Amino acid sequence: MALFHVARYGGLEEAGEEAEADGRARALLERLRRRARERQLQKQQPQQEPPQQEPAEEAPQTAQAAGKRRRRPRRTRRREGGGTPGNPQMLPGKRRKTDSENAGSESKEREPEDESVGAEDAGPPEGSPEEAPGPSAHALVLGGFGRSRTPKVQPFLPVWLAQPSCVGKNVTEGQVPIEDIPEVHPDLQKKLHAQGISSYFPVQAAVIPALLESTACGFLVSRGGYRPSDLCVSAPTGSGKTLAFVIPVVQALLHRAVCQVRALVVLPTKELAQQVSKVFNVYTDATPLRVALVTGQKSLAKEQESLVQKTPHGFRCLADIVVATPGRLVDHVDQTQGFSLQHLRFLIIDEADRMIDSMHQSWLPRVMAAAFPGEGTKGPLALLQRTQLQAVTAASISCPQMPLQKLLFSATLTQNPEKLQQLGLYQPRLFSTGSAPGGPRDPDVDEDRDSGGKYTFPAGLTHHYIPCSLRLKPLVILHLILEMNFSRVLCFTNSRENSHRLFLLVQAFGGVTVAEFSSRYGPGQRKTILKQFEQGKIQLLISTDATARGIDVQGVQLVLNYDAPQYLRTYVHRVGRTARAGKSGQAFTLLLKVQERRFLRMLEEGGVPGLERHDTPSELLQPLVPRYEAALSQLERAVKEERRQKEA
Repeated sequence: MALFHVARYGGLEEAGEEAEADGRARALLERLRRRARERQLQKQQPQQEPPQQEPAEEAPQTAQAAGKRRRRPRRTRRREGGGTPGNPQMLPGKRRKTDSENAGSESKEREPEDESVGAEDAGPPEGSPEEAPGPSAHALVLGGFGRSRTPKVQPFLPVWLAQPSCVGKNVTEGQVPIEDIPEVHPDLQKKLHAQGISSYFPVQAAVIPALLESTACGFLVSRGGYRPSDLCVSAPTGSGKTLAFVIPVVQALLHRAVCQVRALVVLPTKELAQQVSKVFNVYTDATPLRVALVTGQKSLAKEQESLVQKTPHGFRCLADIVVATPGRLVDHVDQTQGFSLQHLRFLIIDEADRMIDSMHQSWLPRVMAAAFPGEGTKGPLALLQRTQLQAVTAASISCPQMPLQKLLFSATLTQNPEKLQQLGLYQPRLFSTGSAPGGPRDPDVDEDRDSGGKYTFPAGLTHHYIPCSLRLKPLVILHLILEMNFSRVLCFTNSRENSHRLFLLVQAFGGVTVAEFSSRYGPGQRKTILKQFEQGKIQLLISTDATARGIDVQGVQLVLNYDAPQYLRTYVHRVGRTARAGKSGQAFTLLLKVQERRFLRMLEEGGVPGLERHDTPSELLQPLVPRYEAALSQLERAVKEERRQKEA
């Protein structure tokens, strides 16, 4: 009985039928054993004819002898081919019986060397090897509930996702000299040399010519008279993605005649928007192009003065390129008179995966509605009024209009078509540093994920993890900073509270110049803190994930994850603050025992290369314990004082 499991289905049999089911199971077992003995006799005596099949009424009689209390009326008619094992119309008891009879009748028709399920239960004959061959393809499998690994489902992706244009991920290899891309304007080449740039990184060498090609024939059409394709770029942190869209956008707008908002760059954080705006200002210097920063750091009226100017004849646009955060951008679309996106040519979405996650703010539909007004302009300017095309037909493209080209950039760009569909991309083209996701690896979900993983990491980055207890985590952080003696260390926590308490503790411990970077401070204070950290005046910067996205701080040598990130995408952006632009860097993550298994599996699936374990013996931490305990006492007093001030 241990080899057989009779499934029970609640609600199909009345109460009190357990004995009847047990009797039927015993009868079935007896019949299978009997048939196994008969087949064994057939093998030993080939000349003997096979025994006749037992009548269908034998099972209930045997069950009655086995102790069945009640007898259930059954149909005497038998089906020609037997019952179908998966027929939902049959009761469970009849299905088991009919399937077993079919299994028995089919086993008789097989060749003598074939084995059946019943032979296994009866045991092998003497002198024969003890093997358990698998059941017939048509037989009902009893048991077989062992765990088996479910095969991984390979995704079916659109062609542009499954077959991307692959570029090199190592920025120190495959660099292209500036002179090898003659399409770049000579003035921009001079500015590049002035910034100390003599070669393009691989992602820049691939994306810049593709964008310049789409604007070679002017604003209206791409090469051959077609609408330009949208571009998606997935490349590691520090690979030069910002310059990959700054250079072609500036060159495309150099010859504009009238100042209108032609390029809009949308970013998730104010600090990242400031950084991109600074790069645009460098390459638009000494040109007629103007750049406006719209992040909410200034009042709405001040920002409106940088966008539009009221004249006796209406409003005049003052910006060719607008760098904005989503919330402030929507404010200006709704409240700033004269602010128009009807001439928008480029929509650049940096950190695109996070921007897609913030689609609940409905910033993209508002931008698209402003770029494509619902009602056309009447009068002589009606020809220049563009509308959003629902379908590309001969009639829809007969009247040329300025296209809106979307450019997506991210180190963790999602490859989920369902998410990307929200952006309304037109014949998109993907540039990726990894292998094709439709081939040997899977797409995101998340994810990215080339050592067979989801995401691509900088080549000069080494990954470490430190197992430790919760009580010793701050002490391990202090030991690493004092032992390695790095000048710039960036430490990440999962919450503003943890960041603040760790800052107070390190400050009380002494010996380390420390600062805190979180939403506790205003935009001006955060800007000052970042500048001091970049200048080397601050050795340890403790931050939330506010600086994990795109912030380019020069000279970060070590990244510490005080709190282990919960998602692989967060880990990628955190450790991407070091080892930028081909330099080397290290990343350490502190793990509790309960976190270790999940974290290591997450990084393995993400393709993190060469993750190393770094143990910290207690002997090395012992000299720091007295100062650490004194700092804990001081931290306790500081926290109580802060609580008292809040309550007051």
